[in-house]
Amino acid sequence: MRLFGYYRSSTSYRLRIALELKGLEYENVGVNLLEDGQKDPAFTSRNPFGSVPMLEADGRDRAQSMALIEWLDEAYPENPLLPESIEDRYTARELTYAIATELHAPLNLPVLKYLKKPLGHPQSVIDHWYRHWLKRTLDPVEARLKQLDAGPFLFDKPGIFECILIPQVYNARRFHYDLTLHPRITRIEAACLALPAFQRAHPDKQNDSPERNA
Repeated sequence: MRLFGYYRSSTSYRLRIALELKGLEYENVGVNLLEDGQKDPAFTSRNPFGSVPMLEADGRDRAQSMALIEWLDEAYPENPLLPESIEDRYTARELTYAIATELHAPLNLPVLKYLKKPLGHPQSVIDHWYRHWLKRTLDPVEARLKQLDAGPFLFDKPGIFECILIPQVYNARRFHYDLTLHPRITRIEAACLALPAFQRAHPDKQNDSPERNA
């Protein structure tokens, strides 16, 4: 497998976590989003979405992180990312898709770049935008985790929800979002970051990360 992604892309990060949790070997190939590497014709000829991640696997180029994660779980059933019971699977998807659908769309890099140019908003306004949408979704996620009395993970081990949550919390910290009102989210974050799979998937550990190559 070859994973084409960007070290700080939340969608690339979530797929790295999924691959690590499932124990699958892959080669990381950097695509520089700041230099519009995802728009290169050589890349879009393989991935018409012009986005990361793209996974080269089993003779096919596959895009869209959520579809990829569910495909991985079906194609490689060992170390499942979704729980066994239908109700637990629903719960995992409810929380996962709250983050993936409500937060990724307004907070991804193309939107943030558009807010700056051509709309001309200063960074302080863009940061306010970012934190507004984070709160709108992380508040109910925290409330649902409290209702479920979630522990260190949503269930007995990290799965699809943690794959999506941890990159979003990483981004929240980059934008100085106050996570003190989200104790269950930060407890899950701490438990995940203590695990080797999450450590290997961390942006700072990737071969295209300036932090690693400094």
